[in-house]
Amino acid sequence: MDQLPPGITGNVKRFLSGSQKDALQWRQIKTLKHYTNAFVVQDGKVRSLVVPFLSTAHIKEVQILLGMKKRGWGIGKYNGFGGKVDQGETPLEAAMRELEEEAGIQAPLEYAGTLIFLTDDVEWAFHIHIYRADSYTGTITESEEMKPEWFSASPDTTDLPPIPFERMWETDEAWIPLLISKKTFIGRADFVGPKDQSKPYKWWYGTVEDS
Repeated sequence: MDQLPPGITGNVKRFLSGSQKDALQWRQIKTLKHYTNAFVVQDGKVRSLVVPFLSTAHIKEVQILLGMKKRGWGIGKYNGFGGKVDQGETPLEAAMRELEEEAGIQAPLEYAGTLIFLTDDVEWAFHIHIYRADSYTGTITESEEMKPEWFSASPDTTDLPPIPFERMWETDEAWIPLLISKKTFIGRADFVGPKDQSKPYKWWYGTVEDS
Protein backbone atom coordinates (compact mmCIF):
# COMPACT_ATOMS: atom_id res chain seq x y z
CA MET A 1 0.00 0.00 0.00
CA ASP A 2 1.23 3.50 -0.80
CA GLN A 3 2.24 5.62 2.16
CA LEU A 4 -0.40 8.25 2.81
CA PRO A 5 0.64 11.91 3.04
CA PRO A 6 0.48 13.58 6.47
CA GLY A 7 -3.08 14.63 7.25
CA ILE A 8 -4.72 11.86 5.21
CA THR A 9 -6.05 8.81 7.04
CA GLY A 10 -8.44 5.94 6.45
CA ASN A 11 -8.96 3.30 3.80
CA VAL A 12 -7.84 5.36 0.82
CA LYS A 13 -6.62 4.16 -2.57
CA ARG A 14 -4.21 6.38 -4.47
CA PHE A 15 -5.69 7.86 -7.65
CA LEU A 16 -3.04 10.38 -8.70
CA SER A 17 0.14 11.79 -7.19
CA GLY A 18 3.27 13.66 -8.19
CA SER A 19 5.77 16.38 -7.42
CA GLN A 20 8.04 18.80 -9.22
CA LYS A 21 11.04 17.01 -7.72
CA ASP A 22 11.07 13.54 -6.17
CA ALA A 23 13.15 14.72 -3.21
CA LEU A 24 10.62 17.29 -2.02
CA GLN A 25 9.06 16.54 1.36
CA TRP A 26 5.58 17.31 2.61
CA ARG A 27 5.33 20.39 4.78
CA GLN A 28 4.48 20.06 8.43
CA ILE A 29 0.84 20.72 9.28
CA LYS A 30 0.83 22.93 12.37
CA THR A 31 -2.88 23.68 12.52
CA LEU A 32 -5.96 23.40 10.32
CA LYS A 33 -8.62 25.95 9.40
CA HIS A 34 -11.89 24.65 8.00
CA TYR A 35 -13.52 25.82 4.77
CA THR A 36 -16.22 24.54 2.41
CA ASN A 37 -16.67 24.26 -1.35
CA ALA A 38 -20.03 23.28 -2.86
CA PHE A 39 -20.96 22.25 -6.40
CA VAL A 40 -24.19 21.54 -8.25
CA VAL A 41 -23.76 18.77 -10.82
CA GLN A 42 -26.86 17.77 -12.74
CA ASP A 43 -28.01 15.97 -15.85
CA GLY A 44 -28.97 18.16 -18.76
CA LYS A 45 -30.78 17.39 -21.98
CA VAL A 46 -30.60 14.07 -23.78
CA ARG A 47 -28.81 14.59 -27.09
CA SER A 48 -29.06 12.38 -30.14
CA LEU A 49 -25.74 11.72 -31.85
CA VAL A 50 -25.21 9.84 -35.09
CA VAL A 51 -22.44 7.29 -34.55
CA PRO A 52 -20.72 6.04 -37.75
CA PHE A 53 -21.73 2.46 -38.68
CA LEU A 54 -24.13 2.37 -35.71
CA SER A 55 -27.61 3.59 -34.99
CA THR A 56 -28.26 6.96 -33.38
CA ALA A 57 -26.93 7.18 -29.81
CA HIS A 58 -28.82 9.04 -27.10
CA ILE A 59 -26.42 10.64 -24.63
CA LYS A 60 -27.33 12.61 -21.52
CA GLU A 61 -25.19 15.67 -20.93
CA VAL A 62 -23.74 16.48 -17.50
CA GLN A 63 -23.55 20.08 -16.32
CA ILE A 64 -21.61 21.63 -13.43
CA LEU A 65 -22.24 25.03 -11.86
CA LEU A 66 -19.08 27.03 -11.16
CA GLY A 67 -18.53 30.57 -9.98
CA MET A 68 -16.00 33.10 -11.27
CA LYS A 69 -14.36 34.85 -8.32
CA LYS A 70 -14.88 38.60 -8.63
CA ARG A 71 -12.72 39.81 -5.75
CA GLY A 72 -10.14 38.73 -3.19
CA TRP A 73 -7.90 35.70 -3.29
CA GLY A 74 -8.33 33.77 -6.53
CA ILE A 75 -9.93 36.65 -8.41
CA GLY A 76 -10.70 35.68 -12.01
CA LYS A 77 -10.59 31.94 -11.27
CA TYR A 78 -13.52 29.52 -11.42
CA ASN A 79 -14.40 27.39 -8.41
CA GLY A 80 -17.29 26.04 -6.42
CA PHE A 81 -19.12 28.16 -3.86
CA GLY A 82 -17.85 28.29 -0.31
CA GLY A 83 -15.80 29.92 2.40
CA LYS A 84 -14.89 29.73 6.06
CA VAL A 85 -16.73 27.58 8.58
CA ASP A 86 -17.83 30.06 11.24
CA GLN A 87 -17.71 29.30 14.94
CA GLY A 88 -20.75 27.27 15.97
CA GLU A 89 -21.42 26.02 12.43
CA THR A 90 -21.01 22.52 11.09
CA PRO A 91 -19.25 22.27 7.72
CA LEU A 92 -22.55 21.34 6.07
CA GLU A 93 -24.32 24.36 7.56
CA ALA A 94 -21.49 26.60 6.35
CA ALA A 95 -21.61 25.09 2.86
CA MET A 96 -25.36 25.66 2.56
CA ARG A 97 -25.04 29.24 3.83
CA GLU A 98 -22.19 30.09 1.45
CA LEU A 99 -23.99 28.57 -1.55
CA GLU A 100 -27.04 30.73 -0.89
CA GLU A 101 -24.97 33.87 -0.25
CA GLU A 102 -22.81 33.47 -3.35
CA ALA A 103 -25.24 31.94 -5.87
CA GLY A 104 -28.71 32.64 -4.46
CA ILE A 105 -29.80 28.99 -4.34
CA GLN A 106 -30.47 26.19 -1.88
CA ALA A 107 -29.44 22.60 -2.55
CA PRO A 108 -29.55 19.19 -0.81
CA LEU A 109 -25.78 19.02 -0.39
CA GLU A 110 -24.03 15.74 0.33
CA TYR A 111 -20.43 15.16 1.39
CA ALA A 112 -18.19 14.46 -1.62
CA GLY A 113 -14.62 14.68 -0.37
CA THR A 114 -11.89 16.48 1.55
CA LEU A 115 -8.99 18.59 0.32
CA ILE A 116 -5.99 19.76 2.34
CA PHE A 117 -3.59 22.31 0.96
CA LEU A 118 -0.76 24.45 2.27
CA THR A 119 0.71 27.66 0.87
CA ASP A 120 3.67 29.94 1.49
CA ASP A 121 1.44 32.76 2.70
CA VAL A 122 0.06 31.27 5.91
CA GLU A 123 1.36 28.86 8.56
CA TRP A 124 -1.87 26.90 8.83
CA ALA A 125 -3.36 24.38 6.39
CA PHE A 126 -6.67 24.74 4.54
CA HIS A 127 -9.01 21.83 5.34
CA ILE A 128 -11.75 22.03 2.72
CA HIS A 129 -14.99 20.05 3.01
CA ILE A 130 -16.32 19.40 -0.50
CA TYR A 131 -20.06 18.98 -1.12
CA ARG A 132 -22.17 18.34 -4.18
CA ALA A 133 -25.85 18.27 -5.06
CA ASP A 134 -27.77 16.93 -8.04
CA SER A 135 -30.50 19.60 -7.87
CA TYR A 136 -31.27 23.01 -6.45
CA THR A 137 -34.11 25.41 -5.71
CA GLY A 138 -34.25 29.16 -6.17
CA THR A 139 -32.91 31.39 -8.91
CA ILE A 140 -29.19 31.37 -9.68
CA THR A 141 -28.08 34.93 -8.99
CA GLU A 142 -24.77 36.72 -9.38
CA SER A 143 -23.40 38.08 -6.09
CA GLU A 144 -20.76 40.62 -5.13
CA GLU A 145 -18.21 37.82 -4.85
CA MET A 146 -19.15 35.24 -7.48
CA LYS A 147 -20.55 35.09 -11.01
CA PRO A 148 -22.25 31.67 -11.47
CA GLU A 149 -22.02 29.94 -14.84
CA TRP A 150 -22.91 26.50 -16.17
CA PHE A 151 -20.26 24.38 -17.86
CA SER A 152 -20.34 20.99 -19.52
CA ALA A 153 -18.61 17.92 -18.16
CA SER A 154 -19.43 16.21 -21.46
CA PRO A 155 -18.62 18.91 -24.06
CA ASP A 156 -19.28 16.69 -27.08
CA THR A 157 -22.96 16.48 -26.14
CA THR A 158 -23.86 20.10 -25.39
CA ASP A 159 -23.60 23.69 -26.54
CA LEU A 160 -22.27 24.75 -23.13
CA PRO A 161 -18.55 25.57 -22.84
CA PRO A 162 -16.31 22.87 -21.33
CA ILE A 163 -15.03 23.10 -17.76
CA PRO A 164 -12.46 25.95 -17.84
CA PHE A 165 -9.57 24.14 -16.15
CA GLU A 166 -7.16 26.71 -17.60
CA ARG A 167 -8.84 29.31 -15.33
CA MET A 168 -9.03 27.14 -12.21
CA TRP A 169 -6.51 26.09 -9.58
CA GLU A 170 -4.04 23.73 -11.25
CA THR A 171 -4.86 20.73 -9.08
CA ASP A 172 -8.62 20.97 -9.68
CA GLU A 173 -8.28 18.86 -12.81
CA ALA A 174 -7.15 15.95 -10.62
CA TRP A 175 -10.27 15.69 -8.44
CA ILE A 176 -13.14 17.33 -10.37
CA PRO A 177 -13.67 14.09 -12.38
CA LEU A 178 -14.03 12.21 -9.07
CA LEU A 179 -16.58 14.76 -7.88
CA ILE A 180 -18.61 14.41 -11.07
CA SER A 181 -18.53 10.60 -10.98
CA LYS A 182 -19.63 10.56 -7.30
CA LYS A 183 -16.47 8.88 -6.04
CA THR A 184 -15.68 10.04 -2.52
CA PHE A 185 -12.13 11.38 -2.49
CA ILE A 186 -9.47 12.93 -0.31
CA GLY A 187 -6.38 14.81 -1.40
CA ARG A 188 -3.54 17.04 -0.42
CA ALA A 189 -1.50 19.60 -2.34
CA ASP A 190 1.39 21.78 -1.16
CA PHE A 191 1.86 25.06 -3.05
CA VAL A 192 4.87 27.34 -3.39
CA GLY A 193 5.04 30.97 -4.51
CA PRO A 194 3.22 34.23 -3.73
CA LYS A 195 -0.53 34.05 -3.22
CA ASP A 196 -2.40 34.13 -6.58
CA GLN A 197 0.76 33.02 -8.42
CA SER A 198 1.36 29.95 -6.28
CA LYS A 199 2.07 26.63 -8.00
CA PRO A 200 1.71 23.07 -6.70
CA TYR A 201 5.01 21.33 -5.97
CA LYS A 202 3.69 18.13 -4.37
CA TRP A 203 0.23 16.53 -4.59
CA TRP A 204 -1.64 13.32 -3.79
CA TYR A 205 -5.27 12.32 -4.43
CA GLY A 206 -7.10 9.13 -3.60
CA THR A 207 -10.54 7.57 -3.47
CA VAL A 208 -12.12 6.54 -0.19
CA GLU A 209 -12.76 2.79 -0.24
CA ASP A 210 -15.55 0.98 1.58
CA SER A 211 -14.46 -0.55 4.87
